[in-house]
This record gives sequence, C-alpha cells and structure tokens, in this order.
Amino acid sequence: MINLTTNYMGIELKNPIIAGACGMSSDINMLKKLENAGAAAVVFKTLFEEQIDLESAHFDDQLEVMGGLHAEMTSLYPKLQHAGPEEHLVNLRKAKESLTIPVIASLNCLYDNTWLEYARLIEKTGVDGIELNFYFVPGDFEADGRSIEESHLDLVKAIKSKLTIPVSVKLSSFYSNPLNFISRLDKTGIGAVVVFNRMFEPEINVQDTKHVAPFYLSHEGDYRLALRYAGLLFGNINAQVCANTGIYQGSDVIKMLLAGSDCVQVVSTLYKNKPEHIATMLADMEMWMESKKYSSIADFKGKLSKKSLKDPFVYKRGQYIDLLLGSDQLLK
Repeated sequence: MINLTTNYMGIELKNPIIAGACGMSSDINMLKKLENAGAAAVVFKTLFEEQIDLESAHFDDQLEVMGGLHAEMTSLYPKLQHAGPEEHLVNLRKAKESLTIPVIASLNCLYDNTWLEYARLIEKTGVDGIELNFYFVPGDFEADGRSIEESHLDLVKAIKSKLTIPVSVKLSSFYSNPLNFISRLDKTGIGAVVVFNRMFEPEINVQDTKHVAPFYLSHEGDYRLALRYAGLLFGNINAQVCANTGIYQGSDVIKMLLAGSDCVQVVSTLYKNKPEHIATMLADMEMWMESKKYSSIADFKGKLSKKSLKDPFVYKRGQYIDLLLGSDQLLK
C-alpha cells in the first residue's frame, strides 16, 4: 500500500501536491474540482493590499462623479465607503466551509500595520494556515539588503505573535544569500518556507511603444532553482520546504522530494492540463514508488539532498564545470 502522506506547516497532508494561489483558487467550483482531483490542500488567491487600495480609490472616484451629477441628493445618505478586504474574507470563509482539505490563505501587503490587521482578520475566517507572500520589488537605491531582511524578519515575528494558526513564508530568490535569510526565518518558528515566488516582470510592446502585462505561465523545467535550494535546505532547518514554479508532472514532484522538499505547489500545469491532471500526477508517483519498492515518501525524501550525498559536488560547481568541459562536444 503506497502512503503519500506528508507534512506542511505542521499540517498533515494526504499527498504532497498543493494547488497554489492563483485566479482559479478563488472560485469555489474550481476549488471543489481541485479537491476531487486529489489536491492535498489549496492556497486561496492572494489578498493584495494594493488591489484593495486601488478598488477603494476607484470607488471614491465613482461616488465623486455621481455627486457632481446629483449634488442635491448626496447629503441625504451617509457617506459610503469601500468594504476593504471584506469580500475577500467572505469568499475565503466560504472556501473553508466548502472543502474538506486544508485551505491556506495568502497575504501580501505594503505596510506593517496592514499586514497585522489583515492577518488577524484572515485567521478569523477559520483557515488552516496563512502564507506570507513576500512579493517585494525594491524601488529605493538607498535601502540595503540587510535592512530589507531585518524588516521582513521583524514583520514575521510580529505576525506570528498575533496568530495561533501556522505561518509559512513564500520568498523570491532575490536575497543576497537566500540560505542565510531562510535560516534566520526558520529561527522565528515559521512552519514552512516556499521556494520560490515567481515574479511577474514588465514587458514592452514595441509596435505600440508601451508597457504591457501579459499573462504568462511557467515552463516545464523552471523548477531547477527550487530543486537546488530544496537540496541545500534539507536537514538544515526545522521548517518544512515547499517547492514552487515549473512543476508539471508527477516525475517533477518526485524530483523535488528526492532533493528534500516536503511538498510542492502547482499552478501553471493546472491552467494547461486542467485540475484533473493532479490525479495523473499522483498515479505516476505511485507507479514510480512501486517500481522502486518505496512504500512511503519518507523512504526516499532527501535521498539526493546535499546532506545525504557522500560527495555533494553537484550542489556546488560540479554541473557548471561539467558543462565547460563538455562544451566542445556539444558543438560537434
């Protein structure tokens, strides 16, 4: 009997495949499809403070326009205000009530007080955990890396002190030394770390000479950076490791587990192959485990991590040197 159970943020999962935060994870019907397909947990669409601020500003603009058209009527009613994150919180609560698998919230804010306020409101919805989405884009030439890291660490500590649900942190790879920062995050007592956040970058349309924001998905094989860090982190931190980006097939999940991940988050493969693809991924994993005589994930997790290898040269410069030595052969 194959046992696919694993652990994430201290939460036991029936298998290592989590549906990551995205547009489809805010739709109840889609969430049920993901659950039926075998997803072990879902991360609900991220609550962005910037989105709430933008909607609020647009709401005020619309009221101002109507007030100009019917100025004599505006004083008859109390001032209307945007509901803030309430709609998101209502939908998050509905998701938790509708699913039997764990529901994890995702949050990204601009200001510390909003991080704390929204995190507390999210906990009240009954979700199983919260993912702090550190989608940070530097815009200040004077801010040094150390100060940015310190502010993030202080924020994590403050949020954890206010919550009772598990907390994970989803990171970009653009820290001066991600291993050092993750180690320091681990000391705050977080439940898990997600490597790595996939940053959406600006694009330029040369015909119209303007910036555009295309919707683009990750490609198969984009998981290699996450694989490297999973292999480096295994056995060196207490927090669980969740790999993210470019994970399309059951074999990709196996690779991440061999490197040392506890689980994975998938998004792009769900858009390309539909939610039902999760069942295929799980079946492929079970088939592989049976062929290797593994009965549980614990039998092989971290087997190819740096800590488990007698000669961990592969996690240093080995592949780079091999490529240089074999570059002439590639040209023949």
